[in-house]
Amino acid sequence: MAIREVKEHNKQVDSDPDYDHRVNLACAFRWAFRLDMHESVANHFSLSVSGDGSRFLINPNGRHFSRIRASELLLVDAHDHNTMQAKDAPDPTAWGLHGSLHRHCPHARCVLHAHPIYSTVLASLADSTMLAIDQNSARFYNRVVIDDSFDGMAFEQEGERCAKLLGNNKIMIMGNHGILVVAPSVAEAFDDLYYFERAAKNLVLAYGSGKPVKLLSAKTAEKTARQWEGYQGLAQKHFSELQAILDEEEPDYRT
Repeated sequence: MAIREVKEHNKQVDSDPDYDHRVNLACAFRWAFRLDMHESVANHFSLSVSGDGSRFLINPNGRHFSRIRASELLLVDAHDHNTMQAKDAPDPTAWGLHGSLHRHCPHARCVLHAHPIYSTVLASLADSTMLAIDQNSARFYNRVVIDDSFDGMAFEQEGERCAKLLGNNKIMIMGNHGILVVAPSVAEAFDDLYYFERAAKNLVLAYGSGKPVKLLSAKTAEKTARQWEGYQGLAQKHFSELQAILDEEEPDYRT
C-alpha cells in the first residue's frame, strides 16, 4: 500500500482514541518478525489503553506477526470473563497470560511475550541467570525475575501464577518457556526485548565457546545497569527509527 493511501486511511481513523497505540503495537509485531523473534502464529503482545490498565489491545488469534495491521488488533477487558466466548476471541493462552497481567500488574502497560531463540535457550538452562559479561547483559544485572516453576501452557491458572511472580518487576525469564517484558510504553518494552535477546545471544555463544566466561565485577555491573537506566530517550529514538523504516517499506502496518 502506498504511503498516500495510508494517509487517506488515517483520515478515517482520526476519531479512534486508541489509534496511535494500535500503530505502535503493530510496529512491534512487524519488527519482531523482521528480527526473527516470532514463532508460527503464536506469541503475544498487548498494550493497555485505559487508565487502570484493564482494557488492552492484543493480536488477533492466528494472525502472523508479519501481517498484523493496526486495525486488526483486538480490544478486550481483563475483567470481562466472557471474552473467550466472543466470535473474535484471542488465543486462549494470550488471554490467560495477558489478561492476568493486565488484571494484577498496573505497571505492565505494554506486555511482550515471545520465544526468541537465544532468550529461550537461556530459559532452558539449569541456571538461567543473565550473567553480566558485557555492556548489554549488564543492563539487566539484578533486574530480572527467573521463573523456575513452569507448569504447562499459559492458560488462566498459569497466567495468574506468572502475574503473581512478576510482581513489580519488568522482565521475567520464563524457565523452559521464553521471555516476558513489561514496560510503560511499546517503545520501552521493545527496546528491552531487543537488548535482552542480544545479551542472551552473546551469553549463549560465550557458553558455547567452551572457554571460561569473564564476568564483570558486581560493582561495574551495577554501575553499568544504572547508566543504562539514566540513558534517557534511547528507547523512543530506537522505536521511532523502526517506524520510519516501516513507513517507507511496509506502510500498511498503520492501516
